[in-house]
Amino acid sequence: MDQILNLADFPLNNLESPAGEALVARCRKELETEGLFNLDGLVRPDALDVCVSEVVPELNANAYSHSQEHNIYFKKAVDGLAPDHPALKLSRTSNRKICGDQMSGFLLTRIYEWPPLAHFLAKVMGKAQLFVMDDPLARVNVMTYRDGETLNWHFDRSEFTTTLLLQAPEAGGAFQYRSGLRTDDDPNYDGVAQLLEGQDTQVRTLPLSAGTLNVFRGKNTAHRVSAVEGPTERIIAVFSYYERPGVQFSAEDRIRFYGRAA
Repeated sequence: MDQILNLADFPLNNLESPAGEALVARCRKELETEGLFNLDGLVRPDALDVCVSEVVPELNANAYSHSQEHNIYFKKAVDGLAPDHPALKLSRTSNRKICGDQMSGFLLTRIYEWPPLAHFLAKVMGKAQLFVMDDPLARVNVMTYRDGETLNWHFDRSEFTTTLLLQAPEAGGAFQYRSGLRTDDDPNYDGVAQLLEGQDTQVRTLPLSAGTLNVFRGKNTAHRVSAVEGPTERIIAVFSYYERPGVQFSAEDRIRFYGRAA
């Protein structure tokens, strides 16, 4: 794995070393204060080229094109909110994606399944253990955004979200987020409405370079990807880990997100 990942700067396989302990401490601090952390340049350039060369033909031939209008919650209705509440403002997301069962044997899947990566993430997040997902579709996804396409404001269902940027666009495609917009006890609907109206001054934009692993608190951190500009697509992988083994999506969720149940 040393030929694939920059383990000199990011000793994921040696967290008990002084450098490994320092890395965990740094990431914990950033996660606590910023709501996210990055490992910039984790994947070596040659390995990144391999990842892109493997996923692009599959994206071009067999990607699921996804386009829908949705609110920030990806729900048709929210208890306690009138249908015309500004927190339920609709926006559009458009992208193409491939699923885990389309990447069997790919280098990207090998990175996802490498046990020290899950161990590192669990240690930073204060979890006893994290497991790769059993769901053959949802475990690893790769999404691509073409000129004008965007992932609009939303909250994730999982507590943490782990992504790996494979290819950055020439312009646009910026990751924008608002940490701590809500809590498990306070949905802060008025604050959500203010965000959607473009009046939240705490929105931050994070430039990401290809090869960067990004981890953020997706459940209560509103986030989006701005519209891509130009002919170079934004290509990003999403890794799904859970605190218990054997997690799978329902057939309904698979159809909703991937257009197929199996």
